[in-house]
Amino acid sequence: MNDTFTRVENSGGSVHAGQGDIYNYINYTTGHFNQQTAGRSPRRIADDQLRLLRQRFVDPEGMGEARRLLAEHSTVILDGPPGSGRTAAARVLLYELHQGSGIFRELLPGDNEEVALTDAGLVGAGDRLLLDLAEADIQGWAKTRRDLSALRKAVQEQQAHLVVVMPQDGALESDLQLYRAKISHPPAQEVFRRHLRLHHLPHEEFLQPAPAFADFLGDRRSMEEIADFADRVRRARMAHRPPDDFAGWCEQARDARKTWRQEVAGLVAERREASQRALLFTTAMLHGAHADVVHHAAALLLRTLKTPRDNVHLLEGKDLAERLTEVSASAGPDGHVRFNKLGFDAAVRVHFWDHMPDLRPLLSAWADRTVELSDRHLTPDLRRELVQRLADQYLRTGKWRELAALADEWSANATNPARPAAAVHALSCGLESKQYGGNFRGLIYTWCRDKQLAGELAYVLLRACTDVIAPTHPDQAIVRLHHLARRERGATPALDALCGLVATSSRLRRRMLDRLTRHSSAPGADARLFLRICDPVPLTEPGGSPRALMDENYVQGCVTTGWREVFAQLPQPHWQPYARRWLHTASDAGDRHDLLLDLLVDAADRDGTHLAALYSVARAAEPTASGGAARGVATTDRLLQKISAAQGLRPSATPPRPEPPRGTTP
Repeated sequence: MNDTFTRVENSGGSVHAGQGDIYNYINYTTGHFNQQTAGRSPRRIADDQLRLLRQRFVDPEGMGEARRLLAEHSTVILDGPPGSGRTAAARVLLYELHQGSGIFRELLPGDNEEVALTDAGLVGAGDRLLLDLAEADIQGWAKTRRDLSALRKAVQEQQAHLVVVMPQDGALESDLQLYRAKISHPPAQEVFRRHLRLHHLPHEEFLQPAPAFADFLGDRRSMEEIADFADRVRRARMAHRPPDDFAGWCEQARDARKTWRQEVAGLVAERREASQRALLFTTAMLHGAHADVVHHAAALLLRTLKTPRDNVHLLEGKDLAERLTEVSASAGPDGHVRFNKLGFDAAVRVHFWDHMPDLRPLLSAWADRTVELSDRHLTPDLRRELVQRLADQYLRTGKWRELAALADEWSANATNPARPAAAVHALSCGLESKQYGGNFRGLIYTWCRDKQLAGELAYVLLRACTDVIAPTHPDQAIVRLHHLARRERGATPALDALCGLVATSSRLRRRMLDRLTRHSSAPGADARLFLRICDPVPLTEPGGSPRALMDENYVQGCVTTGWREVFAQLPQPHWQPYARRWLHTASDAGDRHDLLLDLLVDAADRDGTHLAALYSVARAAEPTASGGAARGVATTDRLLQKISAAQGLRPSATPPRPEPPRGTTP
């Protein structure tokens, strides 16, 4: 079995159209797992994420100065204490620019895949760049400061914007002090209330006195801690546990900050029956789920652990309400199961994972089988939460490779549409981890390039690249999508995604043309991809850039090299539709008319067979030219003159109908 894959959409049964593995993608796959991101461009995903951040953001002191510096100098360096929301402020500043061109992206200095900050091709027209160095060491910050001058110059030339988050107490030279904006913690109470409003708490509720919240604010809290406290208030409100008012919710949120470790350890020690512990763990993993889901999942866990069934008659055994009481949980008026103490579920998950390590593989197998359960109460959001809670345990204990292996297993053995969806989210959890995100990006690179694409792994990798990597690290996404696209046969979902991503930025298209032509390690495969990436329309339209890509000498060289490989590697029926589009674009290109034709003729490299084929394509394309057949004929005439010149023939006077070049069969 080789490493290519074929993708068939909406087939009634399995179809194989060539060599390689077969992948059936039915409608349930696309968008089943993450409705918020499926089918949307990475730029839209990034902008939506930034918009949500802006909605819960409260301006810290100094934010106005930061906006002024960014507007006047296209660069601002944010300085502030940890916990003040420096990175969030940087993202909000970039979101507020509302650029018509360019993309938002994070720079990763020191990453092996990132180009140097001094590289002229790093910045695209209108890009919004975040350079987060809040955790940088002395050496890393010193190197970045040396490179900032070149980076700022590129930012200004490209009409882009740059926000740098500097480390606390980091040194800053006098020439950089001009761009420094000092921010401080925003008002904690306003941050808290902003989060509560986003959680849809009526203001008449959270304006009531809450001594527990005042106690919480007794120490200076980071923005993350305040957001977490607000979320616990939301969960306390949903649980409807007494006291059921704002002051009571804040008390529960304050108490939930306890680890509950001793309480959980005591409860597990007291409840020694397998059925009790199974219900305890299931309730923790599916906290907030409907009682039916918890009941079936607990029974599934016992079967997964191969625990003998209790022979007590159903009518004689304990009912679910009694069993839940034994594990300090209950079902609320809405039928959803929760522990009686806020935050208790997280402590239970940690206890089982840390103190029963031999059960980890079985608990993971149970989560896999639970995701596949067919139950109307098991919603996509609940499946996501289950995968998230499992992934949290892997990442918390440094088992990122095991989490990746689990996602691989779910992808390879996709017997149910929920499995690849769970694999996507498992990889997303790893990619979004501050500690292990780089490890997951590196692993996904290796998988896209070399790993056997069994089951639905190709789809899972595609979603990870487009939904998670591309919105913040588009350069890394195009590399991974490129490797996936090389291995496609039949349908081309990875190539489609790659084309969509490069369409968001002229810089990305330039970089992709460079990869396909000047630095290609697989010319045959890349010639096929080149035809899609080298679309003449975006190449000749400047968009928000100062000039069109086609006006750059380097891009012209890439185009010539790419078309030369196309003529050499691919049969005419494959490249003819793309050449026809190229010729039609040339007909409408005005002052670039000759340039587009010259590039095609130069690519043929005086080869009579290639020139003859090009001429025949032009003749066939004449009737479908946008300006009518007469314009198509004029383009063919001009092409013939260039072909004749390339062959060393003297262009003839304008004849009634040009003769074809040597070697041509009209």
